[in-house]
Amino acid sequence: HVLLVESGGGSVQPGGSLRLSCKASGYPYSRHTSGWFRQAPGKEREGGAAMDCDGVISYADSVKGRFTISRDNAQNTLYLQMNSLKPEDSAMYYCAAPTHTGLPVHATTFLRQAAMEPDFAYWGQGTQVTVSS
Repeated sequence: HVLLVESGGGSVQPGGSLRLSCKASGYPYSRHTSGWFRQAPGKEREGGAAMDCDGVISYADSVKGRFTISRDNAQNTLYLQMNSLKPEDSAMYYCAAPTHTGLPVHATTFLRQAAMEPDFAYWGQGTQVTVSS
C-alpha cells in the first residue's frame, strides 16, 4: 500500500516561511504526478501545487510566486517551500498522488480533479499550518 507522510507544519507569523516535506513509501515520485493540497475549516479542499513525472509544475493562483514545489527523487520526498505566508494560508496541508498510476496525469489536471474527487488520489494524514500574529 502507498503511504504518504507529511511533516514540517507549524505556527508562523505573517510573512514567515515554512518548508513541508512528504515522504512516500511504495510510490516513486519520479514516475508519477504528485502535489500539495490544503483545506481550511469550512472550506473546500484546494489544490496548491503539483508536479508531473517530467517536472512540469502547476500552481494555484493563490500561491503562485510564493510557494515552490520540488522533489528529491533519490529520497522519494516531495517538498513545498512556502514563503511570504499569509493568514489565509492557514490550513491542513496534504500531499497526494494519483491512484490510477497506469494513466498519466498532467499536473494541472491533478490539481483540479483531486480537489474535486478525493478518491482520485492517495492522501497523507496532513500537517497543520497556522499563520497568525
